[in-house]
Parts: sequence; C-alpha cells; structure tokens
Amino acid sequence: MIDLHTHSIVSDGTDPPERIPELAAAAGCSAVALTDHDSLDGLDAARRAAQAAGITLVAGCEISCKASGIAGEGASAHVLVYFVEGGDNRLSKELVELRRERLERNRRLAVRLAELGFPVDYDAVVARAGGEPGLGRPHFAQELVARGHVADIDDAFDRLLGNDRPAYVPKARLTPADVARIARDSGGVAVLAHPLSLGLAPAALERRVFELAEAGLGGIEAVYGRYTPRQRAGLRRMAAAAGVVATGGSDYHGTFKPGLHVGTGQGDLHVDDSVLEQLADRRP
Repeated sequence: MIDLHTHSIVSDGTDPPERIPELAAAAGCSAVALTDHDSLDGLDAARRAAQAAGITLVAGCEISCKASGIAGEGASAHVLVYFVEGGDNRLSKELVELRRERLERNRRLAVRLAELGFPVDYDAVVARAGGEPGLGRPHFAQELVARGHVADIDDAFDRLLGNDRPAYVPKARLTPADVARIARDSGGVAVLAHPLSLGLAPAALERRVFELAEAGLGGIEAVYGRYTPRQRAGLRRMAAAAGVVATGGSDYHGTFKPGLHVGTGQGDLHVDDSVLEQLADRRP
C-alpha cells in the first residue's frame, strides 16, 4: 500500500514533513509522496524520516493551474508532479516564481477580506503558518474562525475562501498541459489531482484527460481519499481508456482536513504498490 498525496506545514498541512513518513509507516505503507503546494522544501526532512521508518519517500509537489476553458470561471485544476528533486531543473525554477505569486496572492487576500468586512491580522495569519512561505487559505480560515467571523474552517471556505466565493483571489498562471511539459522536461511525471473537482460531466472530463495525455500527462488521481468506490471505478476506466496511470492518495492535511488519514484516507483507501512502479515507468 502507498499514498501519493500528502501535505505538511511546508504548505497547508499541520504536521512537520518528517511526521508524514512516520504516519505512513504506521498505516502499513511501503511508500509515501510528500506533495506540498509549490514547494520541495520538506523533502530532506521527510527523506531522513522515511529512511528511519524503512519506507520509500517519493519526491513530489502540487501545482495550482488555470482551469479556464476546462471548468467554470474562477475554478482551478491541480497537478501533482513526482520524481523531481530540487536543483537546476525547469520545475525548481518555476516553483520559485510560483511561491512569489503565492505571496502576492496572500497579501491581496488579506486586503479583500477587509474590504468585505472580515478583517484579519495578516501577521497573525503568517504566525499560524510558521512563516509566509507556507501560508495558504487554510491559515486564513483559522484566523477567521478565531475572530468569530465564521463557524469553522469549512464555513470559511463555503462563505468566503472557496474558488467561487467573494474573497477568492486567483493566482494560477500555468495550465495543466504546461505543468505536464515542465514535469517531463525536469525528468518527472505529472498527474491530474482529484479530477472530479473540475466539476465536469464524465464525457467532458474524459475528453480533457485524453488531451492532457497527448501533452504528456502521466496519470490521473483515480483512487482519491474522499471519492466513493463508484467514482474511483469510473476514473480507473477513464485512465485506462486514455492510456495513463490510475494513481491515488489521501490528500492528507492533518487537522485542516479532518477524517483523512495517511495511507487509508477515510478508512477505505488502498493504492497498490504497483502504481508507483507504473508511474516510474513513465519517467522520460
């Protein structure tokens, strides 16, 4: 069993990077991918912990992309990239720019919330994230809860921070096809994360997956932590038809996404070890 989608405090998770392999090993995983948003910074700490726990760490990250022309206005697509380490490669250089854009977006988000009548203390939000590099919308959600503006984190996203909500500030610049090409140029493999989040009908989603496969996409996240068995089966069939790998993962974020656990998702997640071998075979 493996888990190819997890987050740490390097982006919008609540556990340090070294905790992720420990949780994966405790769940019975043979391998786990750390896929923080726009960053590879947690890999060194996670790798040391993985070695100590006797499991494989898969280098990864998750990138937000423009979904214009794919889904509704303001929607975004997420692409996971695997097998790329830091260093002098195209992905690493792109991540530097993406983190700069994320910083600008977060500062605009604080202004937008104040304009809407939901002021937050930006410094307090940064402190919750442990610094600006890892700052994301869940940290704003925490501060909104603390100030009594919303009931809980889900309420913050439903009312204000979600992709089509009043406080949403877009930051995506790349398309999924761009990320697929950048991944291949850097020696990695790109996978479309939680594809049902695009909100497309099955036929439209399948057409898009076929298009992205032609652009170099290596897989789609069919076995996702919060998908039903029926949804997972449909996405597996779609992956097979497009000739890409049906991957999977929990999308663990710690307390930001309660009820999800590394390796097992909501309790019924099982991603076979062979999926990692299939992905590795897609490396250029």
